Amino acid sequence: MTASQAGSVPHGETAVRPQWADLPEPLRDRIAERLGGDVVATASQGSGFTPGFASRLAYGGTGGGTGSGTGGTRRAFVKAVSADRSPAIADSYRAEARIAARIPSAAPVPALRWTLEEFDWVVLCFDDVPGRPPARPWKPNELTDVLTALTALAEVMTPAPEGLVVPQAGDWLAEDFGYWRRLARASGADGSTVDPQVAELATLEEAAPAALAGDSVVHCDLRDDNVILGDDGRVWFCDWNWPSRGPAWLDLVTVLISACGDGYDATALLSAHPLGENADGDAVDAVLAGLAGYFADSSLQPAVSGSPYLRAHQAWYAQATLSWLALRRGWVG
Repeated sequence: MTASQAGSVPHGETAVRPQWADLPEPLRDRIAERLGGDVVATASQGSGFTPGFASRLAYGGTGGGTGSGTGGTRRAFVKAVSADRSPAIADSYRAEARIAARIPSAAPVPALRWTLEEFDWVVLCFDDVPGRPPARPWKPNELTDVLTALTALAEVMTPAPEGLVVPQAGDWLAEDFGYWRRLARASGADGSTVDPQVAELATLEEAAPAALAGDSVVHCDLRDDNVILGDDGRVWFCDWNWPSRGPAWLDLVTVLISACGDGYDATALLSAHPLGENADGDAVDAVLAGLAGYFADSSLQPAVSGSPYLRAHQAWYAQATLSWLALRRGWVG
């Protein structure tokens, strides 16, 4: 992110999450039981934009839990949310659990160990991957590592692995792609001439759902805060709440939006990448137009309790996406 955004959206500290002590005691006891030992240390994760619990847990004991660690201490990553207070997020966790259980082990995705739904909470437990998210603004070496890992991810997820049933990206994103057409209709309602750039965005946006046809399972929400740079040198992709079937280049494009906003030549990176070198330029532009409209529209919505920074984050992504599209379409010199 740029220096101006860094002041308004603190990298890695965007979420307002409950701590371990804030969870109901019966739930904490049940999680410890499933882990196989008492929780002895926690490290809440501050990235993201939801009010769900998300923490690395260290635990001990002689139970049946498994995980990384030394001696009698093991580790796991646990996320949990109240279905009563956050029903939409709870549904996304349930969807993530269904998908994560079917992602092939060869994919660079932390393994799902178990789930539980008790005391009005939905809980997911994953292997804890020692590491950290990438820095922002993107460091060249870290961006290269993530882009390289996307190729390995796509190799596992193309074609869609057997048993991994997800919706077509164009089908559900079509509901979110309509901002520019609404703006064009409103602008011309009184007979006024619609701004040519808005008209072009509306035309591109209309083509976006068809441009998302493909047979890869894509993350569809890939940002730096959904990436872990492992201490072992591997790159891991987390938080599979919205996986979809679409073109293999889609996750590459969403990562490159942030790279463009950080000053990189995103078009050159796209063209040089194995997943992007043969991507249809018009299809990419259509998807960028749809995403720019989605981010712009979302940034204008009321604030949410999960993060005071979500709308600023979306406004920045709208600008970064439009900036890249403007360069690609020749709207700027």
